Formats: sequence, structure tokens, C-alpha cells
Amino acid sequence: MDKLGERKVVTHKKDKLAMTLVQQGLVDRETIVKALKQKQKVNSNQVGVRAKQGLAQILVEEFDIDHHIVFDTVASVYGFQTIKLSDEDVAEYRIAFIKKMLEPLEDSTRDYMIKKKILAFRYDKDRPYKIIFIAADPTDRVIPIIARSMKVQSYDVCYVRLDEINTLIEKIFPPENQFLKGLDEGEQSFSDEDFEDEEFDEAEIDSEINKSVLVNLAEGMLIEAVHLGASDIHIIPTSPSSTDILFRIDGLLRHWHSREGIRPEAIAAVMKDRARNVDRFEREKAQDGFIQRKIDDHSIRYRFSSIPIVGKEYQYKFESIVIRILDDRKVITDLDKLGLHGTARGMFVKAIKKPQGMIIVTGPTGSGKSTTLIAALSHIVTPEINVLTVEDPVEYIIPGVRQLKIGPKMTFELAMRSILRHDPDVVMLGEIRDKITGQTAIKLANTGHLTFSTLHTNDAASAVSRLFKMGIETFLIAYAINIIIAQRLVRRLCEACKSPMENPDMTVLKGLGFSEDEISKHTIYEPVGCDKCHKGYKGRAAIHEALYFTPEIRRMIFEAKEDIYEEGIKNQAVKDGMWTLQKSARARVLEGISTLEEVARVTSDD
Repeated sequence: MDKLGERKVVTHKKDKLAMTLVQQGLVDRETIVKALKQKQKVNSNQVGVRAKQGLAQILVEEFDIDHHIVFDTVASVYGFQTIKLSDEDVAEYRIAFIKKMLEPLEDSTRDYMIKKKILAFRYDKDRPYKIIFIAADPTDRVIPIIARSMKVQSYDVCYVRLDEINTLIEKIFPPENQFLKGLDEGEQSFSDEDFEDEEFDEAEIDSEINKSVLVNLAEGMLIEAVHLGASDIHIIPTSPSSTDILFRIDGLLRHWHSREGIRPEAIAAVMKDRARNVDRFEREKAQDGFIQRKIDDHSIRYRFSSIPIVGKEYQYKFESIVIRILDDRKVITDLDKLGLHGTARGMFVKAIKKPQGMIIVTGPTGSGKSTTLIAALSHIVTPEINVLTVEDPVEYIIPGVRQLKIGPKMTFELAMRSILRHDPDVVMLGEIRDKITGQTAIKLANTGHLTFSTLHTNDAASAVSRLFKMGIETFLIAYAINIIIAQRLVRRLCEACKSPMENPDMTVLKGLGFSEDEISKHTIYEPVGCDKCHKGYKGRAAIHEALYFTPEIRRMIFEAKEDIYEEGIKNQAVKDGMWTLQKSARARVLEGISTLEEVARVTSDD
């Protein structure tokens, strides 16, 4: 045996898991070698079962390799059975069984099981004396110790995907919102006379802010919005003594809570106190700021916006507050998960792989433009290229990218001068808002930089017209842009309760562009509604329209005189293989993902 400290690093060819990951092209050899070195270094200095780390854990935790890719391979290599929870009966009695198995355990053991996603799931169907454990990491060395502490004599360990076991754990132990539990504490009743004064001082507002109920409301809504998957919180005064709070979930506003007996100014003030870069005493101009909280062991950022609004009683200084929730767990970094239909993915990849040119993503606010840009940048980022972004504000941190935030001391003009001196290969401008930003983006694209940006238009072809109307010359538009992606989000049907439509209206189907062949070969589903969703919908999916700049498209734009012929550009793009937004939406219906109602709501006639 080699002397301590002189042991040679085991090559990947001597590790079965490492060899399989390399052979299947799932992890590159360089990463495997680094991970094996890390494993040897860490484990030679650690004592105890829990301190030891296997190759799989190191790849996931230290090298950010996808958990499912690694542990699906682990299950295959080491012969662990895989259980799909979607195929299992996870009824109340099953949840009761899991809880019963956890109850007698010491707190430290129970906490470890929850943290490491290990559960005693059920008895073996063929051998009722044997317990089936499920785990996101079936190689965890603590599982035998857990089995002994449960006094389990015989057991098997099965692999379950991390996202599936997380969903099950949330059903068993729903995250508690301690602030909401205290909402009713310290409740006081008020009469209308309490709010009749035309003037009130800051001491009155301070008095209301100091009530525990208001603190609980402020913190509770921030937490609950994350738990419910909301994208925005709306806080709207409805009278001198009442405020409505709404959450935007799956693209639509839903009423969450109404607060009576408290001045809206007090609620606005307590929310401002939680936001940075916001003046609590300023009520007559718009303000922007941000809030940060750690929720369920994850850092969540909130973008705060307040604007003064007018109420029936002119003497009250009401403000509307909207808080955007920036949860990077929802960010998609894999192009394949964007759901680009037809030729769109190939066109998009071809456009972003070019060394220069412009990529524009267009659509209304909240249509997922930032998500698409992040996925595109993540696809091309390597240590060999310098990627810089100019954003107002910076919403998500992108690994490997240097991001500049626009502010009072860093104007757009100053930022652009700075990044051009900063040797960029790829530049992202958060949004083209006017002629200056448009010309800057075009100039970057024409001077050897791959440039990304967003624009607010209804479809891809109208983005060309918008740039022209900003004052940008047609020859610059024609030869600077690689592709324009227009997108929307449609609500997803709940998989647990969706139901096939009986006798769908053929007139409606044909009016939305479905062919008789498509209707005869596919099942059209409609929403039902259950305890797992909201009125039959759960989550959203993207639809896209990819206008790739072919030579013919460039010629049409270059030759345009006084106006851009949008319809002609769109027709030519369709001939070149472009799917319109409505065609992409129809595909979501034929896939059983969305509904006719969503096609009609989100898209217009082609």
C-alpha cells in the first residue's frame, strides 16, 4: 500500500459509475477526474459515516451536475429499482404510514431523513415483512443506521427522482407560515369614525405599524406568495380602512386576502420598511426597490414597485404596490426545456451560435422573455468568451456572466461606454426602449458582437416595424438581426383532473385553425378542477414564433421604403418554416397540455 499522502488518484476507468457517466457522454472526463480527486481528498480527511462523500454526491454538490442524470445512472449501475411516484398510490393512508414510521425517531434522525430525502414508503407487495425505503440518493451510507433505529429487520432501497420526492415531502410536511398563524393576534376593531380625519400624523401610522398583526401580514404574504407559486403580489387600497392583496398565479390575478380596519398607508409603510432604496415617507412619486428573504432554506429576491393612485377621498395619499417575486429555482437554463416547436429550436440555436448579430425576444410583460434569454446565454457561456449584460434591474444572477445594473451613478450611456472598453464577446441589453438603445444594440451587432435584447411587440414581424418607427435604418435592421423570437405563456392543464372534451364544437376548432385530420387523430382536453390545481390549471407552458432572417427576409426589409410590410414578412417567414404563435398554441392543445380557451385567450388570428 502507498504511504499516507502518496496515494495515487483512482482513474475513472477503475470506478464503475465514473466509467459509465463518461461512456454515455453524461459527464466529461475532465470533470470526472476532478471529482475523483475531490472525493479522495475529502474522504481521506473525514471521519464517520455521515462525513464520507461518494462520487455521485460530489458531482451534484460540487460540480453542479444534474441530480437526476447522476442518480439515474447510479440506480442503473448498482441495480437499485426506480419507483415513479406518479405510478404509485400516494393516498392519505400512505402518507399516514410514512408519518407513523417517522414519529418514534429522534429529532436529529428525522431531520436528516427529510433533509436527505429518505422515507420509509411502504411494505413490499410480495414480501409484507420487508420495508421499502425510497431515496433521492439510494447510496446514502446512513440508510442502514436509519433502518436499525426504526427496528426494521428487512428492507430494500429504491431510487426516486428528487423533484418527485420533494413533492411528496411537501404533502407530508406542508411548509408552515408562522406569520399567518399570528395574523389574528392583537386584532382590534375600528369604527368608520376612526378614519374620518382629513389629516393624520406619522405617529398614527407608527402606532398601526407596531401592531403585531401588521408585521405578520407583511412577512406572511411574502412567504405565502412563494409557497403558492405566485409571480407577483398586488397590494391595492380599496377605502380609507381596507386593503386588498392579490397574487398573480399562472398569469392571472387571484384574491388572497382583504385587510379591514387598518389604514392602507400603514400597510404601504410597513412594506416600504422592508424594501431597500425606498423612502417610507415619500407618497407622491413612484419608487422602486428590492426585498430579500430566505424561505425554505433558499434565498428569494423581491422587486418592489410603488406608485401613487387616486381614491374617492382626495385627502388620502393612497399607493398601489406591486412586488415581483424572483425565485431562481424556476429559471430554465436548458434550451430543451423551453419547449420550442417545429423548426424554432434549430433556428434559435443556429442564431445564437453565430459570432455576431442580434437576437431579439419579444412579448408582453410576464411572457417569459428573461427566461428565454437566460437559457440562451447559459447555452453559449464558456470560460473562453466574455459575456456582459446591462440590465435595469438585474433580476437573476447568471453564472459565468458579468452583469451591470443601471442606476443613478451608472447610466445607460456610461454603462455602454464602459462595457465596450471591457473586451466583450457577447452583450445583453435588458430592453430596447427607445432609439438610443435600439441604435446601440444594432451598432454592437454590426461590430462583431453577439447581442441579445428584448422588445415589447405583439409578434415577431411587428418587432421589425417597431425598430423602423424608432428611426433605425432598414439596411441596419436587415443585416444586424439574426432572429426574432415572439412568445407567450399558456396555462397548463392539471394532469390529475383534465378530462377529454365530449363533442367539441367543430366550428370553434376550425376557427382556431385546427384541420380535420388533427381533430380526428388527437384528443382535446378541457379543465375540470381538483384540490391539486386552480380551476383545472396548474403551471404554464411557453409558445413561440421564431422569425429567422433568411436572405429573402433581409431583402424584403432592406428594400422597404416608407413603411415595413409586416404581413409580407410574416408570410415569407411561414414559407421558410416559421410556426406562428397560434400554431404553436394549437400544438400545446394537441399534446394535451393546454386548452382551446387558452389558444383563444393568448393568441390572435393568424
